[in-house]
Amino acid sequence: MTSDPTVKPTGRTGLRTDGMVRWLVFDQPAKHNALSMGMIEEALDAVRAFSDDGNQRVLVLTGGSDRAFVSGGDLAEFERGRDADEAERRYLALAGDLFETVADCPKPTIAAIHGYCFGGGVALAAACDLRYAADDAQFCIPSARLGLAYPLTFVRWMVDVIGPAPTREMLYTGRRYDSAEADGFGLVNRVYPKAALDAEVARIAGTIADNAPMSVRAAKETIGYLLGEPAEAGRIACEDAVAACASSRDFAEGRAAFAEKRKPVFEGR
Repeated sequence: MTSDPTVKPTGRTGLRTDGMVRWLVFDQPAKHNALSMGMIEEALDAVRAFSDDGNQRVLVLTGGSDRAFVSGGDLAEFERGRDADEAERRYLALAGDLFETVADCPKPTIAAIHGYCFGGGVALAAACDLRYAADDAQFCIPSARLGLAYPLTFVRWMVDVIGPAPTREMLYTGRRYDSAEADGFGLVNRVYPKAALDAEVARIAGTIADNAPMSVRAAKETIGYLLGEPAEAGRIACEDAVAACASSRDFAEGRAAFAEKRKPVFEGR
């Protein structure tokens, strides 16, 4: 797999390309990568561009330092000027767009979590398909201590990921959980030593990127349907995605590679 380690800074976020894997970096380390309006706008553009990019197969979201993934919203933005309430409404709407765009991304998404993962950071991680944490990661949803509440969609993601009982505890208490606790109730797929996290995530992302994109996409669509509200249109879409794999060139390539005892080269068609 070819690699371009160059980070392309946009002022608040960065993009890095590693073969068919795109890394989206939240880069405001002085504020533990708290999400400002500008960061959200840039990240939203980046996720949409990735979804439309036929050359990229996996998106990894991570923090710009090893001290934080995303520590929530940049609340200082709401303390300026007389239109603070309106600014907060705009912020929450835009943040919701980002989280739902990540959740709706047709390709696999991975959260690589160092350090603080608080509030909106937990929502962003829950919106991803897979979550891997460093052994120093801390998770917290402090909404009950701020007089706020998680929207319905975000609570559903949490229930889908960890179940109702741990979700209740996180939302009711607002306390911090370490990575071992988060691993115990299924918030993360696996915990790695801090120094190994990025390399392990890169390895997992590379493995997924090398697999047949149509098969991965069919799996994602089917799992999403099973977790959502049953609907005939959704069931048909899943069946069509599965059928498309059976008649794809990638399936023919997979069979040939297996017979020839070589690594397959998938094209996504």
